[in-house]
Amino acid sequence: MSMVEDPFLDIWDILPNVTYNPNYVDSETVKNCRKSNVNNFGSKFNPAFCYINFLLSYLGNGLVLYIIYKYEKLNTVTNIFLLNLVLSNILFATSLPFWATYHLSEWIFGEVLCKLVSSAYFVGFYSSILFLTLMTFDRYLAVVHAVAAAKSRKRSYAFISTAVVWCISIIASVKELVFQKVWKSPFNGLVCEESGYSESTMAFWRLVTYYQQFLVFFLLPLLMVIYCYVSITVRILSTRMKEKCRAIKLIFIIIFTFFLCWTPYNVVILLRAIQRSSPDVECADSDSLDYALFVTRNVAYLYCCISPVFYTFVGKKFQSHFKRLLAKKIPCLRRHISLSSQSTRSTSQRTPHSDCEY
Repeated sequence: MSMVEDPFLDIWDILPNVTYNPNYVDSETVKNCRKSNVNNFGSKFNPAFCYINFLLSYLGNGLVLYIIYKYEKLNTVTNIFLLNLVLSNILFATSLPFWATYHLSEWIFGEVLCKLVSSAYFVGFYSSILFLTLMTFDRYLAVVHAVAAAKSRKRSYAFISTAVVWCISIIASVKELVFQKVWKSPFNGLVCEESGYSESTMAFWRLVTYYQQFLVFFLLPLLMVIYCYVSITVRILSTRMKEKCRAIKLIFIIIFTFFLCWTPYNVVILLRAIQRSSPDVECADSDSLDYALFVTRNVAYLYCCISPVFYTFVGKKFQSHFKRLLAKKIPCLRRHISLSSQSTRSTSQRTPHSDCEY
């Protein structure tokens, strides 16, 4: 499995003087680069982040899911998209404990789970990115093209868009079902990795996945997010919204956070794709990219896990629901939260263009 294609790295070529560990970093086919330091770093760094991301994802997404169940109904486009975003992140997070265990020892879950967990990992990961983009585009329609969107933003539009996102994500992850197999390594026991095909075939599909990840699941979503939020900002500036400054600040934070979390990871992916195409790669350069990939990937995954909370609670409606939930669960806060919620509702009533949900 490759670092882009799965939680680990490329399948190993067994060389005499290379420390072999298929769970982490691949040896170079041209130069015998020792990877023991990189592998040791990965064996300590990855499991901890897998468990942290898993816990944060279940807590954050679980909270959003509970609020949707308790206070909302699935009769709006926004809630349908949000529910699917939560489900995609939960699907992604469910695979993380398997990879953490794999990093710590070997693959002990059998070949069926090897294929299913690998596929679920990428289906959840890809669909999460696409649903974030879709929610941004839907917000753009609601604010910039409010009149036209009122006619087209129906439940059928939401269900069709949702089905398209899941289909794209599943198709992009089919390779995992085909290539992933469990085999016994003489150095590391049972491993869940790509095998059973020629190295040239697997090398080709690794490159396809690198560029697929960068172009389809990063560059296009990033450009769309920037375009949509710039258009929303222009629209807000042209209105008389009393909370104009707050809305623009939140838009800036959303774009900046998306860019900050996703860009380093995908730049490293692009550099690895270029590196794969070059026969002359220095070991120091290869190691630097490996270290960078461990760190930037987990930052991107963390954003993927907490994004529903981030995107949900910039909206006053969900802030109000959260305050009601706190007031119910913690009675001593009820008076303060009740006053705050009332203030929020009255402010919201005075603010035009509430579709902006800022």
